Amino acid sequence: MLEIIKKKLRVDGSEEDVDLALLIGAAKEYLSNSGVPLQEEGKESALYKQALIIYSFLNYENYDKALNVEALKLSLQTIILQMKSYGGV
Repeated sequence: MLEIIKKKLRVDGSEEDVDLALLIGAAKEYLSNSGVPLQEEGKESALYKQALIIYSFLNYENYDKALNVEALKLSLQTIILQMKSYGGV
């Protein structure tokens, strides 16, 4: 997942790998706290990966200032609602 995030954020080299790995971990924790079941590394669904990418865009300190932040927030919330576990309901 780190390489995907780096590509999407247009990060070259490895100097930010530790920070990006923490960001990915925070994204997974955010999703889990939102009711989305944790997915096994390497077996993540496309929606789960997209949520990690969007979270990373929103929280990366060097993000592109031209991003539509409100649209990204809405997209993340929409994905969370689709993936959220409602306890068997």
